[in-house]
Amino acid sequence: MEKSEEEWKEELSKEEYHILRQKGTERPFTGKYNDHKEDGKYLCAGCQNELFESEAKFDSGCGWPSFDQSINKLAVKETFDKSHGMMRTEITCSNCGGHLGHVFNDGPTETGQRYCINSTALNFTKK
Repeated sequence: MEKSEEEWKEELSKEEYHILRQKGTERPFTGKYNDHKEDGKYLCAGCQNELFESEAKFDSGCGWPSFDQSINKLAVKETFDKSHGMMRTEITCSNCGGHLGHVFNDGPTETGQRYCINSTALNFTKK
């Protein structure tokens, strides 16, 4: 998906643009999906690409929505990120390239993964 930065600025809210396009992060425990428990699918706020299912969501206590796996292996792209003096794996939407958050290998389920995702980068559809 190719769009100019001007097109993204027109389509996204200021906060969505900051997170999705400028790799920002919302403050912990402030996002609308941190304690969200409905059944359904979480989509990219930038392009509506399906990213995560509610069955994969868990409370990690980190302050951001956490998932133990993406909806499928093609939904997100992983990239090594050494910004801010840390070594971690950034997660972006495979369709539009929007920054979603990071994935860590400290998840409590059998996958061992903790996808730590900004609520602002997500939309939700009920089952």
